[in-house]
Amino acid sequence: MPNSSAKKVAFAAFIGTTIEWYDFYIYALASVLIFGQLFFPSDNQFVQVLGTFATFAVGFLSRPLGAILFGHIGDRLGRKKSLIITLLLMGVATTCVGLLPSYQEAGIIAPILLVALRILQGVAVGGEWGGAVLMANEHAPKGLKNFFSSFAQWGSPAGNILALLVFSYIIGLPIDQLINNGYWRIPFLASFILLIVGLIARVTLTESPVFIESCKKQASLKEKESAPIIDVFKQATPILVLAICANVLSFSGIFSNTLMIGYTTMALGVEKKTIVDALFWIAVVHFIAQPFISYFSERFSATRFLIVSAILAMASVFLLFPIIQSGTKISFIVGISLNVICYSGFYGVIAGYLSRIFPARIRYTGLSMSYQGCAAIFGSLIPMIGAYIIYTYKTYWLPLALFYCGLALLSIISIYLLSKYHYYDE
Repeated sequence: MPNSSAKKVAFAAFIGTTIEWYDFYIYALASVLIFGQLFFPSDNQFVQVLGTFATFAVGFLSRPLGAILFGHIGDRLGRKKSLIITLLLMGVATTCVGLLPSYQEAGIIAPILLVALRILQGVAVGGEWGGAVLMANEHAPKGLKNFFSSFAQWGSPAGNILALLVFSYIIGLPIDQLINNGYWRIPFLASFILLIVGLIARVTLTESPVFIESCKKQASLKEKESAPIIDVFKQATPILVLAICANVLSFSGIFSNTLMIGYTTMALGVEKKTIVDALFWIAVVHFIAQPFISYFSERFSATRFLIVSAILAMASVFLLFPIIQSGTKISFIVGISLNVICYSGFYGVIAGYLSRIFPARIRYTGLSMSYQGCAAIFGSLIPMIGAYIIYTYKTYWLPLALFYCGLALLSIISIYLLSKYHYYDE
């Protein structure tokens, strides 16, 4: 059985990433539902959507900076120190979004401040994910490393549930209350309360035993150390490139929530509240399914499990779109949940899988760069390309489904090639 320290770290990883992803999702939801009117006034709905998705993309583009910065801290000073700083930065930046003036109140300075805070959010998330995964993975007993790593991933549906709970209430309010009376600020200001909870969970953790052992080994060698990011590119560039591409399907969560809001509202003419309510129950399905699937995955080769999950996710989109065409809440829940269940298998296991492909002394940086490099390239492009496809083809859903399949196929090929490399599993 796992020891109490491993369980405590896994729980803290879950709580911390829940808060991080809550902050992420409320921004994503606000980008689609509110920010266009607040910060990008225009008579053209598509221009509003494109403007808000662009600020959404900025957060992804700034993530590699966070991966380098906090990867250095995590690989040289400790995983725990890095995780506390990232949580503080994300919580403060998100709270400040809730204090921003609108375009009508401050003019061009309003979207500029929004972009600046979005960059800080991206930097924080850039260091958060890799550290949370590693702390859980490096404390985990052998034979359960993928499962324990998945607790960091479990924070994604949990944060989504919290975000959707808040938005399901405020999105039903009259537009004058929502925007003019400032009710849109509530989800962002509430982040400060969650920040306190996360800090309490993290300051009590013990440092990673793998990190401590790695420091001892390095000290005994008495060699001058390069910056971790330099060592990653010197020693593991091919692995890093493949890991970036392997992570692509991890960002299909954007497809099942952010793009589905855009598709159902712009192409199918569905009310925003209907799809937001449906996405809440879909997030519940994801939250329930992921830990069971991750635990089940320990019985199989991680490579095979990831590839099969990705193939099932590809197949599911050809069921998703026909099902949701009726435009009802039930159809959204059923159709999108099929895709999310398949995707959750991949999402839950990929973290533990990739955490073992880099040696311990550069692992935080390598793992973070693989995920956040993918975020900068694909996470920023997926919503913008998806929005263009939706706007261009409207109810003709096949191009959007093929776009998803192309992303999944890239992950499949990369995982197959990564399986040929040596695994570090101290």
